[in-house]
Amino acid sequence: MRAGRVIAPAQEDEQAAAMERPRILIYHTHTWEAYEMEEGATYEPTETWRTRDETQNMVRVGQALAQELRLLGFDVVQDTTAFEPPNISDAYNRSLEMIESRLAAGEHYDYILDIHRDAYSGLFNGANGVTLEGTTMAYVMLLVGKGTGATGSGFDERPDWPQNLKLAQAITDAMNAIVPGISREVKVKTGRFNQHVSTHALLIEVGNNRNMLREALAACPVIAQAIADVHAAGEIP
Repeated sequence: MRAGRVIAPAQEDEQAAAMERPRILIYHTHTWEAYEMEEGATYEPTETWRTRDETQNMVRVGQALAQELRLLGFDVVQDTTAFEPPNISDAYNRSLEMIESRLAAGEHYDYILDIHRDAYSGLFNGANGVTLEGTTMAYVMLLVGKGTGATGSGFDERPDWPQNLKLAQAITDAMNAIVPGISREVKVKTGRFNQHVSTHALLIEVGNNRNMLREALAACPVIAQAIADVHAAGEIP
């Protein structure tokens, strides 16, 4: 008879604690999005403001956010798959396949977060971030999709977007309570953004292409603390 693996009591306690921690999946549909280059943060572009260099694209931002969330007691899985190639136009199809595969395999997540960066807009009058005690943090914006499509036909399976919006608004309010003005208003769009998989699925824009990577990274502790505050409040179904 084959002997089973013996798990020491301390290991059992660690495994039980891990199972009790809220779980978060972080991924990046537009994996190669990147920021303005500066000394010490240069990269080889795939095109303007995009790179496959994971130390400079959205994977790096996801790593920073995951680290902050883990420090706050979350169990975080980061999927670093590059979903943009071969064609960015159907990247959401590939990232959805990844999510559905994980869920079908029995993985459970309390929150599913697609981390992006925004495109700079001339509407961002003035500063391109919030400066606190000498540190500039990129603006953050949460995006919620209705799944209705631009023409109103949209997807057959749509998000329960008012619930996603409720969570997005709570996290936005929590961020602004920590650092006033760091988060822009929640944007509601006609796309779906894979948010039909969960009412706790969100798209988070961390800065824009005119920010520096360091400014996006500086915003991650605020995002993580806001998620932790909202989760602890237990007011989101």
